Amino acid sequence: MSLNLNDKKAVVAEVSAKVATAQTIVVAEYRGIQVGHLTQLRAKARDQGVYLRVLKNTLARRAVEGTAFADLAPQLTGPLIYSISEDAVAAAKVIADFAKTNDKLVVKAGNYAGKPLDKAAVVALANIPSREVLLAQLLGMMQVPVAGFARGLAALAAKKESEAA
Repeated sequence: MSLNLNDKKAVVAEVSAKVATAQTIVVAEYRGIQVGHLTQLRAKARDQGVYLRVLKNTLARRAVEGTAFADLAPQLTGPLIYSISEDAVAAAKVIADFAKTNDKLVVKAGNYAGKPLDKAAVVALANIPSREVLLAQLLGMMQVPVAGFARGLAALAAKKESEAA
């Protein structure tokens, strides 16, 4: 079913609003994927806070026009599904993880903060740990010196106590 002009304007406005707040856009070719698998992908994207949509490429080009993602426009050909996220890693992670289990979803290109990404760069971006994991790792590294200092003080106190006895 084709869209009339007002519907097209509404779609471009909706996608432009998502693009305005996005850090990452990943596009993938979805030719031959069964509807059930696409539904699973959409559910996974929704859980991760990723905007996932199949769009007409001309409407997508208009939505990214004049933004940091404008360099993505030449890549927008063929049947594509668009993954847009405010989180730097989430869009790439959802698409790349699904592509591992379904060979019919082919990562085509992406864009992170205005920098174009090829397929390998999208996969590399997807392999970065989530924000929560990185914060936990940072906190763990910050605790190491404090814990070592505390153990040193405890050993010194035990030594002083044994010398006094």
